[in-house]
Amino acid sequence: MTAKHLRIAIADDELDMREFLAKVLAHLGHDVLVIASNGRELVERCRKTPVDLIITDVRMPELDGLQAVRELCRESPRPVILISAYHDDELIQRALQEQVLAYLVKPITRDQLQPAIVLAMRRYREFEALRQEADDMRQALEDRKLIEWAKGILMTRASLSEPDAFRRMQKLSGEKSRKMVEIARAIITAEDAFVG
Repeated sequence: MTAKHLRIAIADDELDMREFLAKVLAHLGHDVLVIASNGRELVERCRKTPVDLIITDVRMPELDGLQAVRELCRESPRPVILISAYHDDELIQRALQEQVLAYLVKPITRDQLQPAIVLAMRRYREFEALRQEADDMRQALEDRKLIEWAKGILMTRASLSEPDAFRRMQKLSGEKSRKMVEIARAIITAEDAFVG
């Protein structure tokens, strides 16, 4: 079980934990590009250095790991592995609200870390694929609405049947080498110019 070469940010207020994570992650073939001792430092460094994965402790000075993750993922979603010496219900509920895809309780070992990375990255890719699919479906629906609107304009203005109006739009799309939705927008814009 392996994860591809990743650029990783780690944050923990304990020096020995930061050193352990940096050493193990490098041994696993990853680049640790950001090493932070608190949440504020994690946010500032990740804004300057893009990473594929964040591994962070929860309870740290200045800004805790979950608050840092919330700030960073609002700007640019990315997978997160949370590490903590605590595992109370309130903490788990907070983790569920963020981009946390794995949760490890200290002390952690290399044998726990490697599968957590693989799992987090796989889940993240699945979530991203679903998000993209939802975005594509929303866009297709919006495009469909514009095409229907333009088709209605052609039916009214040119006294065409619905199939004939659609064929005319298809013909224009082919002749102009433009997408149907672009033709639809042009028809709607022209109609607005006449009516407005």
